[in-house]
Parts: sequence; C-alpha cells; structure tokens
Amino acid sequence: MNSLRNKVQLIGNLGNDPEIIMLENGTKLAKFSIATNESYKNAKGEKVTDTQWHNIVAWGKLAEITEGFLSKGKEVMIEGKLMNRSYETNEGEKRYITEIKCNELLMLGK
Repeated sequence: MNSLRNKVQLIGNLGNDPEIIMLENGTKLAKFSIATNESYKNAKGEKVTDTQWHNIVAWGKLAEITEGFLSKGKEVMIEGKLMNRSYETNEGEKRYITEIKCNELLMLGK
C-alpha cells in the first residue's frame, strides 16, 4: 500500500513549451504545465468542459527527455507526487505553490 501514497496520474496537453533550467551542479530542471479536461452536462443539458491546470517539474533525465521531445499542445501522461512549497516575492509577500514532481512520463498522440 505504500506505493499508493501521494501518487498522481494525469493525462493532459502542455500549455506552453517546457522551461529548461540548468543548475550550477549540471542538473537539468524542466518546468511546464498541462491542462486536463473534464466534460459533463449541466442542469440544462448543455455540455460543459472544465479545464484544470497542473504545474509539473521534472529533474535530470526526465528533464532532458522533456527538452528534446515535448512542446506546446503535446499530449502526455504524467505520474508523480504532489509537492507543496512556499517562497517570498520581492515585495515580501509569501506565496504558496503546489506542483507535481514527475517520476514517469509517457508521450501520447502524434
């Protein structure tokens, strides 16, 4: 059961090209977002599509794969875990962000 703790699986489309960051120690970091869509019918019988955006981070070899093969609009399957962190803006405001640390990546579609 431990393998089910904090596990996220998503299928969605990239909103932008991945942002690739090379750290001082030589490790690559890829940041990108994917959109997932859910469709349903409202009380009037009209089709409604709900889009949710998810921030993804990939490290090392996964970041290199992301850099070489992913671009805006590509459909991907992501498996990873939820990570919460906070940071302070230049104005001194504390901000919070939830990201998915990608452990596995599968490119879908064409």
